[in-house]
Amino acid sequence: MDRQLQIQILLDHYERPRHRGRLEEADVRMPGGNPGCGDVVTIHLKGADDHRHIEDVTYEGEGCTISMAAASMILEEVHERNLTMDEVLRMDYNEMIDKLGRQIVASRPKCATLGLGTLKAAIRKYQKDRRLDAAGVERPDGGDGLVFGEGAEEAARRDRE
Repeated sequence: MDRQLQIQILLDHYERPRHRGRLEEADVRMPGGNPGCGDVVTIHLKGADDHRHIEDVTYEGEGCTISMAAASMILEEVHERNLTMDEVLRMDYNEMIDKLGRQIVASRPKCATLGLGTLKAAIRKYQKDRRLDAAGVERPDGGDGLVFGEGAEEAARRDRE
């Protein structure tokens, strides 16, 4: 695929995003971010009844053209190919960069892979939650109580007070 066509595809996904918006009945809501660029993507994932397939997945976010277009492109692929969760987990970040156009996103690999990385994190959380459910382990509402990344230190201090 030539460079101009890759740029047109990126712009199309940025200007007319696919599967963008909140998914109210999501099993998992997974935020992800790229502090170096300020990009933020939140994946909303609903697992299928077989717990192997994805019933629905959407995203919300703000960021550069590359990060937002890449999130749209990966979710379009998940929907069109009816990928299983394990198939998504096996997806290679370099292949994602190639799909976007290596020359175009070469200086922005974190932007290019933020959507895929956040989707993989959402799937791993979904699978972990299903294993805990199967084992009869009760989880408190609000997740596992851990906070990572920006704001984690402040949240930990606040919770001790």
